[in-house]
Amino acid sequence: MSLARKWIHLALMPISLAALMVCLSLSANAASRAAGLQVELEALAKRARPGIFAIEVLGTKSGESWGVNNDRQQPMMSVFKVPVAAAVLAMVDKGEISLDQSVSITRTDLRGGASRIAKTFKGDSMSFTVGQLLEGMVSFSDNTAADRLIALLGGPQAVTQFLRSKNIEGMRVDLDEGGVEHVFSGLGSAHQPPAGETAKARQARLMKGVRDFLGDPRNRSTPKAAVELLRKLWEGKLLSPDSTKRLLALMYGQTEPVRLRAGLPEGVRLADKTGSSVTRGGVTAAFNDIGILTWPNGHTVIVAAFLSGSHASRTERTKLFADLARTVAARIPSR
Repeated sequence: MSLARKWIHLALMPISLAALMVCLSLSANAASRAAGLQVELEALAKRARPGIFAIEVLGTKSGESWGVNNDRQQPMMSVFKVPVAAAVLAMVDKGEISLDQSVSITRTDLRGGASRIAKTFKGDSMSFTVGQLLEGMVSFSDNTAADRLIALLGGPQAVTQFLRSKNIEGMRVDLDEGGVEHVFSGLGSAHQPPAGETAKARQARLMKGVRDFLGDPRNRSTPKAAVELLRKLWEGKLLSPDSTKRLLALMYGQTEPVRLRAGLPEGVRLADKTGSSVTRGGVTAAFNDIGILTWPNGHTVIVAAFLSGSHASRTERTKLFADLARTVAARIPSR
């Protein structure tokens, strides 16, 4: 090596070393923040007790994941409307049904709980397109729309079959909204409350319904399975490009109730689906949110959070989800 080259080589060494030190420092800082995420997830789960807070977080770029109770089967409630929508759109992709196809709904099809259709229903029968029912089910969590689409699929088992065809394990759909309502009724194999049921007996029966629901293995998902579903949706591995775009748009369209969304930094978009049960005797059987968080620079994180058997107030439960979103945003670098 010539003398001139030696001097150039030596002169460049401090710069290279400095750059290396900066990279190592940034890497160590990112690792420290990521390690802190696991600690904070465990703290959130502890704060939720005696409820069970089950969480899975995935950084799509790095593939790194964090979780607590993330292999635990949790009740989905309306979270199940995402796989139902995906199964319907898969049929659209195959040409078996169309978005413009008309679907008739009668008064006997109406469901309780969240349902704009039920609240605005007129006459004995009304018709809606598949596209309208999808929007109602996902963006507005309409229970009537959900059950009519499940019937169009051929029953809840068709949703589970779709999930298995996409190699998604740990998530199952066995009941429609009517079936879930019946479990909560505490009636068991009966179809109607007993004649002359007193107010005290009714309350006892409904509390039994909450216990029945919490012990029922149907319509359950692990947080890991929910994240896998959203990952495949986001990466275009679940549906055609058009159907992927449609389902994500419907999830972006869900803006109420506010859960993870309450803790997001400005500019971060959220495509999500919540799920809620009734609260009886101070116990909320299920309070959930799964979603895809996207920063303006394309940085993407997927979160699935299921809270079951909670004794906390709605305000406290909502804050738990908002704090989860803040923690994820602070701990997973967006650059």
